[in-house]
This record gives sequence, structure tokens and C-alpha cells, in this order.
Amino acid sequence: MDKERLERLRKTTGVHLAMEAKETLRQMEEDFPVHPAAMQYFYEQFRIAYGSGGANEDGRKRVGTLCVQVPEELVRAAGAVPVRLCSGAHAFDQVGAEFLPAKSCSLMKATLGMLSLRSTAFSGTLDLVVNPTTCDQKKKAGELLEEFGYRVYNLEMPASRDSEEAREYWHRSVKNFGAALERTTGVRITKQRLADAIRATGLARAAYRRLHGLQQSRQALIRGTDAMLVTNAYFFDDLDRWTGAVNALADELEDRQDRSVFVAGKHAARILFTGSPPVFPNLKLPLLIEQAGGVIVADEVCSSSRLLYDLAAYDEQALYDMVPAVADRALKPCTCPVFSSSQDRIRRLLDLAQTFSADGVVYQTIAGCMPYDQEQRTVGRALAAANIPLLLVETDYGPDDHGQLSTRVEAFIESLRGKARKRA
Repeated sequence: MDKERLERLRKTTGVHLAMEAKETLRQMEEDFPVHPAAMQYFYEQFRIAYGSGGANEDGRKRVGTLCVQVPEELVRAAGAVPVRLCSGAHAFDQVGAEFLPAKSCSLMKATLGMLSLRSTAFSGTLDLVVNPTTCDQKKKAGELLEEFGYRVYNLEMPASRDSEEAREYWHRSVKNFGAALERTTGVRITKQRLADAIRATGLARAAYRRLHGLQQSRQALIRGTDAMLVTNAYFFDDLDRWTGAVNALADELEDRQDRSVFVAGKHAARILFTGSPPVFPNLKLPLLIEQAGGVIVADEVCSSSRLLYDLAAYDEQALYDMVPAVADRALKPCTCPVFSSSQDRIRRLLDLAQTFSADGVVYQTIAGCMPYDQEQRTVGRALAAANIPLLLVETDYGPDDHGQLSTRVEAFIESLRGKARKRA
């Protein structure tokens, strides 16, 4: 692609991206009443990130990641800033469609479309892109990214996480990744630097756990779309600022709980959201659920609750103990369908449905996302056996199916009203 066309496409796509972000934020702020005041911080972060077209450079190396499986503690211990690159923009999806197969999922087309333009929105300059070998589309993405001019590190994942052999393989892979980070940044990962990184990310996860726990309230204190925006902001926000903002939000929600200020009525259908990850600005399906009168009280997706749920635990402040702990934190609790067994994921879904008193489950599959698409039958049988209603939705980043989806979602929410009244 010649430079003139690249610049023209970058400008056009940037305008469309800003419009998408503006419309999503408009719906979130205007369509629902009684927003927590602390949510304004997160709305503003997305306005800045998707409106200015770039990130503020602070001199530190920036490491782009394509999956939640990347152990971010090592990135921070090496003096770099991790930036999650997964894109939810239809504008970038259309760019990626020019060079990826038509049946590729929208998330991969949007992410690679964004990176092909070197228009990483909120990421700034990338010194390294870490590509875990999870789904097949990501495995093959590494070659394309190198063609685009990025330095790529393929972080090798085991096909299973249940055996000791898989754990040992992953430990070696993470250790090698740490060495690659040191070569990239010129900063040695010491036990103190790693301990500090584990502590900082642990504080962020503890803040998220507060928010996650408050979503169990018998009446909803925060909408699921707002909670998803909070976790999506973790992709690019300053870690300490994000942690402080989440704690401020949790403080406000606790106060609202004491004053019985809720965002939905006690008969609102409580939804557990799962499947392919919703990534800003594509919150199409979560918004439709809450516009139809439901409220998302919990989720099991890698762009939200799976991002921050577990802490790294170690006995001794030594690299031989901390590095395996960071590796285990990323692998052991992961319920991604790319692994050979789905039993832990099913157990997790059933536990969430019970803990958060979910009236039903909405399962999103982005067209072309084979791991989630193939697993939905097994998940559906397990939920049916537990008498939990399920809505399966296949969609993409485009607006064409909005009317059809709205009708299906409204019908599903209406079917749950009787169960919600009985539960309330």
C-alpha cells in the first residue's frame, strides 16, 4: 500500500472510529438513567483514547498483547507498559477484510486492520507485539504482523492445561518470554521489580474484585455495560489511575447500596453474558440486552471478568518462585475454549449463574470464531440440564443485524420476566 493511500485510509478510518465510539458512549450515557458519578472517569478515558487518535508517550517501551494469556507482570517488571490490542471497531474490521479471508472473525479483522494502518488508537508506538498461540487465526496472524513491520514474539501455549507436562511446557515458555522482554527493553527483571509488578497488578485485581462482588446485589447497582467499559479501560489506562478509579466506583456503589439506589428494578431479568468477547466500541449485544430491560450482572469473557479475576500467589520472593506463580496465574484458572477440555468453563458458568442469581444466559459468538462456536453445543446441554434458559447469538461488528437481534433479545428478556418476578 503506497504512503498516500495509507494516509488517506488512516484519516478516513479514524473519523469512522471516532463516530463509532461517540455513538456507543451516547447510548451508554443517555439511554440509561441513574449512572454512578464515578463512571464519568471511564467515559472520559474512551473519549480521549478514541477521539485524539493516539496515546501519550512517556518514554517507556510499549508491548502490545493480543490475548489475556500474556503474563503482564513480566512486561511491567521489564520496565514496559502492556497494551491490549484487541479491537472492537467496525471501521478497522472493514480494513482487515481487504487482506484476511472472508470467514475470519471480526475481532481478528479489526485488530489486524488497525495494526496494518499503524493506527493503534490508544497504544502509541509498539516496541513488541506478543502473540500467544491460542486460536488458529492468532497463530497465523504473527506472519502478517511481521509483514506490517512489527517485531513479533509468539508466546507458545500448550493445547491443554490439565497435565503436569502442559504446566512445565508453559513455565518454560513464560521463562523464555521474560528473557525476550529483557532484550527488548534493556531492563533486567529482578526479584524486586517482579514483586513490585505483582503487587501493583494485585491491587488492581483486588479493586476489580470489590466491583465484581457488588454485582451480586439483589438489585443491580451497576449496569453490565458500564462494568464492561471499566474492564475494557484496563486495556490501555495507567494501572495506578485505573485502580484508584475502580476503588472510587466501588466506594460509590457501596454508598448507593446503603441508600437503596439501583440502576434496575427488582423484577429486571438478570443476565450472565458469555462467549466471544465484547470489545469497545462493539458493545452491540450487551447494549441491546440492557435496552430491552435486562441487566447483565456477571460475565465470563476474556475482555471483562476473566481479565482480572485471579492473583499471582507465591511463597518466597525469589525469581524461581515468582515466575512460575505468574505463569500459573495466567494458565490454571483460564477457561478459554481453545484448550482441549471445556469442563472447567462449564463449572465456572454454572457457579456464576448461581452466585449472581442469573435468570438466563446470553452466549455471543462472533461469526468466524470457531472455538466458541464449536463449544456452544456442550455449554447449551449443561445449562439446559441445570434449567437455565440460554439465548445463542451469532453476530459480527456490522450494524446490519441490529433489528433482528433486537427482536430476539426482547423476546428472550420477556420470556424471563416470570422467572425474575418469582426470584425477586
